[in-house]
Amino acid sequence: MSSNNIPWDETIKKEARGIDDADFGEIQSVDSEYIITQKGIIDKEFFSFPINLVQDYDGNRVLFKVTEEEARNSYMESQNIDFDQEDFSNSEIETESTTTNDYDSLSNNTKEKEVIPLMSEKLDVTTRELVDETVITKKPVKETKTIEVQLMREEIESIERRPPSSQIKAQNPVESPEEIKIPLKREEPQVTKKPYVKEEVIVKKKAITDKKEITEDVNSEELDTSNVDRD
Repeated sequence: MSSNNIPWDETIKKEARGIDDADFGEIQSVDSEYIITQKGIIDKEFFSFPINLVQDYDGNRVLFKVTEEEARNSYMESQNIDFDQEDFSNSEIETESTTTNDYDSLSNNTKEKEVIPLMSEKLDVTTRELVDETVITKKPVKETKTIEVQLMREEIESIERRPPSSQIKAQNPVESPEEIKIPLKREEPQVTKKPYVKEEVIVKKKAITDKKEITEDVNSEELDTSNVDRD
């Protein structure tokens, strides 16, 4: 419902609520710019809301577009307001006749009030996660290792002479020296390198909370009454 369509005369003594069902008490007075609410009976708290903060009126409650924290920081009155002193009693106004002097007296007794909200800024610090890196370096290390192995080889053990067997056929004797090659087997080492896991290195991390002071300039408002005419 638009604030222009709200029957403001019906909202007096209605509940005043804010965002998240914040409780601002009951509405005490409404003018063209501000709505005054009172919360509590013994420990009274008063709030002065600009009328453009009204979000809706459902017949029982007036809803404001403001949280309780915002209301206490920006729209809470610093002193109690006595509404009874601002109301006019019917006994004070003569009903027999109304003259020009009566209207002048009534005008002089009317207390006009202008509520000026003073705004301020507060620091709201949040955190965001960043990732730093620390470097752990693996470097190659060369070392010399010696391993003892057994190698087999063949050599001429002895030379025997014996009568020929009947299976060997006779041939003509050689006319020149002839080399007869007898194979002698031997083993030689072949070195290969195979990787293996020598050990594991476990790097543990832990969370540490540091305290840091945040210093920032904030803006606020104050009234300069040096040029106000108090007459």
